[in-house]
Amino acid sequence: MASPRERASVALVTGANRGIGLETGRRLVDAGHTVYLGARVPERGATAAAEIGARFVPLEVTSDESVAAAAAQVAAEAGHLDILVNNAGITGPQGDIHDLIAAGIEQVLATNVVGYVRVIHAFLPLLERAEEPRIVNVTSGLGSLARFHDLSTIESRAGSPFYAASKAAINMLTARYARLLPGIRINAADPGLTATAFTGDMGHSVTDGTDAIIRFAIGEDRNLTGRYRDRDGDVPW
Repeated sequence: MASPRERASVALVTGANRGIGLETGRRLVDAGHTVYLGARVPERGATAAAEIGARFVPLEVTSDESVAAAAAQVAAEAGHLDILVNNAGITGPQGDIHDLIAAGIEQVLATNVVGYVRVIHAFLPLLERAEEPRIVNVTSGLGSLARFHDLSTIESRAGSPFYAASKAAINMLTARYARLLPGIRINAADPGLTATAFTGDMGHSVTDGTDAIIRFAIGEDRNLTGRYRDRDGDVPW
């Protein structure tokens, strides 16, 4: 039987059938990790997983039943989880502020914040079986109050109040979870403006956008905790 040090490193990436999630999965597979790609649409998720040599797990982060089933699958097949990348998210409604209603932010928070909490809770027992467990919460510079107040930044001029509020919440959750779970490295990674369907193909490449995630997951920042960084370093809170 393999010792804990000899076990294959296992990672789960949520919202991973395209964009930043898929590129994160690809880079982890290329680095030799067993990767589970979580996606809510089975056909897209299975195709994406096969494309990069990962394993597909059906995962809808707004559903207790779906997340519990995904955790049970990983537990049965791998027995532990070394790396959790919380990436699933939505932008939510855009447009004139007068037209934005409460139902819109409820939908965004249900996915972008409550979904992260639901996944962490379900996979925490598997993470605690790992030797060096790590959680990377994918956030955004739009969640930085400091950047919002700096009028020279793009974050100060962007709209998306619901999305920005959800990412500010993720930043605080990350800081608090890191303090309350000292045995797990928990950090917030800002991809920056990345060219995906999410942004209308504006921004830098998905490789650049996943740099901070990979550094926290398996790279030079893997021993940090409670930090908020992009590919260039610390982001002001």
